[in-house]
Amino acid sequence: MLAGGVFLALTSTALGEFRNFHPWTVSRGAWLSLLYLIVAGSIIGFTAYVWLIHHESPTKVGTYAYVNPVVAVLLGYFLGGEALGLRTILGTLFVLISVLVITTTPAKKPAAILPVEGTAEVVGS
Repeated sequence: MLAGGVFLALTSTALGEFRNFHPWTVSRGAWLSLLYLIVAGSIIGFTAYVWLIHHESPTKVGTYAYVNPVVAVLLGYFLGGEALGLRTILGTLFVLISVLVITTTPAKKPAAILPVEGTAEVVGS
Protein backbone atom coordinates (compact mmCIF):
# COMPACT_ATOMS: atom_id res chain seq x y z
CA MET A 1 0.00 0.00 0.00
CA LEU A 2 2.84 2.35 0.80
CA ALA A 3 4.53 1.67 -2.54
CA GLY A 4 1.22 2.23 -4.35
CA GLY A 5 0.68 5.53 -2.54
CA VAL A 6 4.17 6.73 -3.40
CA PHE A 7 3.72 5.68 -7.04
CA LEU A 8 0.39 7.51 -7.29
CA ALA A 9 1.85 10.64 -5.66
CA LEU A 10 4.76 10.63 -8.11
CA THR A 11 2.43 10.08 -11.06
CA SER A 12 0.09 12.87 -10.01
CA THR A 13 3.08 15.19 -9.54
CA ALA A 14 4.38 14.33 -13.00
CA LEU A 15 0.93 15.05 -14.47
CA GLY A 16 0.71 18.42 -12.69
CA GLU A 17 -2.11 17.54 -10.32
CA PHE A 18 -0.49 19.46 -7.42
CA ARG A 19 -0.14 22.72 -9.36
CA ASN A 20 -3.20 24.32 -7.77
CA PHE A 21 -3.10 22.42 -4.48
CA HIS A 22 -2.36 24.51 -1.39
CA PRO A 23 -2.11 22.41 1.80
CA TRP A 24 -2.85 25.37 4.09
CA THR A 25 -6.32 25.73 2.54
CA VAL A 26 -7.31 22.25 3.73
CA SER A 27 -9.09 22.29 7.08
CA ARG A 28 -7.71 20.60 10.17
CA GLY A 29 -10.76 18.31 10.20
CA ALA A 30 -9.96 17.13 6.68
CA TRP A 31 -6.33 16.39 7.62
CA LEU A 32 -7.48 14.50 10.72
CA SER A 33 -9.98 12.55 8.61
CA LEU A 34 -7.21 11.63 6.19
CA LEU A 35 -4.99 10.53 9.08
CA TYR A 36 -7.84 8.41 10.46
CA LEU A 37 -8.36 6.74 7.08
CA ILE A 38 -4.65 6.02 6.78
CA VAL A 39 -4.28 4.55 10.26
CA ALA A 40 -7.63 2.92 11.03
CA GLY A 41 -8.91 2.26 7.54
CA SER A 42 -5.73 0.99 5.98
CA ILE A 43 -3.10 -0.12 8.46
CA ILE A 44 -5.29 -1.49 11.26
CA GLY A 45 -8.00 -2.75 8.91
CA PHE A 46 -5.59 -4.62 6.63
CA THR A 47 -3.68 -6.10 9.57
CA ALA A 48 -6.94 -7.32 11.13
CA TYR A 49 -8.04 -8.78 7.77
CA VAL A 50 -4.78 -10.71 7.32
CA TRP A 51 -4.97 -12.04 10.89
CA LEU A 52 -8.60 -13.04 10.41
CA ILE A 53 -7.95 -14.85 7.11
CA HIS A 54 -5.51 -17.10 8.98
CA HIS A 55 -7.95 -17.87 11.81
CA GLU A 56 -11.40 -18.11 10.17
CA SER A 57 -13.01 -19.62 7.10
CA PRO A 58 -12.96 -17.56 3.90
CA THR A 59 -16.77 -17.44 3.95
CA LYS A 60 -16.81 -15.70 7.29
CA VAL A 61 -13.91 -13.42 6.43
CA GLY A 62 -15.64 -12.38 3.22
CA THR A 63 -18.50 -10.87 5.22
CA TYR A 64 -16.28 -7.88 6.01
CA ALA A 65 -17.20 -6.48 2.59
CA TYR A 66 -20.84 -6.40 3.67
CA VAL A 67 -20.27 -5.12 7.20
CA ASN A 68 -17.95 -2.22 6.31
CA PRO A 69 -20.65 -0.15 4.55
CA VAL A 70 -22.99 -0.71 7.49
CA VAL A 71 -20.32 0.57 9.88
CA ALA A 72 -19.75 3.58 7.60
CA VAL A 73 -23.49 4.38 7.55
CA LEU A 74 -23.72 4.15 11.34
CA LEU A 75 -20.60 6.28 11.86
CA GLY A 76 -22.00 8.84 9.46
CA TYR A 77 -25.26 8.93 11.36
CA PHE A 78 -23.83 9.09 14.87
CA LEU A 79 -20.67 11.13 14.26
CA GLY A 80 -21.40 13.03 11.07
CA GLY A 81 -25.02 13.99 11.56
CA GLU A 82 -26.10 12.31 8.32
CA ALA A 83 -29.75 11.43 7.81
CA LEU A 84 -31.00 7.85 7.62
CA GLY A 85 -33.89 7.12 5.28
CA LEU A 86 -36.17 4.10 5.34
CA ARG A 87 -34.35 2.54 2.37
CA THR A 88 -30.99 2.83 4.15
CA ILE A 89 -32.36 1.34 7.37
CA LEU A 90 -33.98 -1.59 5.52
CA GLY A 91 -30.82 -2.20 3.48
CA THR A 92 -28.73 -2.18 6.66
CA LEU A 93 -31.07 -4.69 8.31
CA PHE A 94 -30.96 -6.99 5.27
CA VAL A 95 -27.16 -6.89 5.24
CA LEU A 96 -26.90 -7.62 8.96
CA ILE A 97 -29.40 -10.50 8.74
CA SER A 98 -27.50 -11.95 5.76
CA VAL A 99 -24.19 -11.78 7.60
CA LEU A 100 -25.83 -13.41 10.63
CA VAL A 101 -27.12 -16.27 8.46
CA ILE A 102 -23.72 -16.74 6.80
CA THR A 103 -21.78 -16.78 10.05
CA THR A 104 -24.15 -19.02 12.03
CA THR A 105 -24.98 -21.64 9.40
CA PRO A 106 -22.75 -24.69 9.88
CA ALA A 107 -20.60 -25.66 6.92
CA LYS A 108 -21.81 -28.68 4.95
CA LYS A 109 -19.41 -31.57 4.97
CA PRO A 110 -19.01 -33.46 1.70
CA ALA A 111 -20.77 -36.81 1.68
CA ALA A 112 -18.45 -39.77 1.76
CA ILE A 113 -18.75 -42.18 -1.16
CA LEU A 114 -18.98 -45.70 0.13
CA PRO A 115 -18.11 -48.65 -2.11
CA VAL A 116 -20.99 -51.00 -2.86
CA GLU A 117 -20.39 -54.55 -1.67
CA GLY A 118 -19.94 -57.21 -4.30
CA THR A 119 -18.52 -54.90 -6.93
CA ALA A 120 -14.92 -54.92 -7.95
CA GLU A 121 -13.08 -51.78 -8.86
CA VAL A 122 -12.15 -51.75 -12.51
CA VAL A 123 -8.63 -50.49 -13.03
CA GLY A 124 -7.65 -48.78 -16.25
CA SER A 125 -11.11 -48.20 -17.63
